[in-house]
Amino acid sequence: MRPRTAVLLEDIRDAAQFILDETNDVTLEDYEADRRLRRAVERSFEIMGEAMRRLQQADPPTAKQFPTARIVVDFRNVLIHGYDIVENEIVWRTIQDSLPDLVRELERVLTTVEVD
Repeated sequence: MRPRTAVLLEDIRDAAQFILDETNDVTLEDYEADRRLRRAVERSFEIMGEAMRRLQQADPPTAKQFPTARIVVDFRNVLIHGYDIVENEIVWRTIQDSLPDLVRELERVLTTVEVD
């Protein structure tokens, strides 16, 4: 693995873990009522998407180990460019249903590949 790859993977993992930590024991209703939390979560998703996009460019073989890489990048694009159409329920469902799996995949890739 290229050194830059490890940095990008760590950035994605850090942002994803931040989201999971900050939304632990939080309900959708709490999330919707907390503007700062929503913005912090959305910003973290943006970081994840940008880092994944850079990973796709810098190290395509590693990026291909993530079946949802394109979805992560597309989600980032919606958050940034379609900020006015973001639905809290979709963000919340992504946190609950998809993010834990992505963190597990990141952990797997980070522990199984060596830095060049």
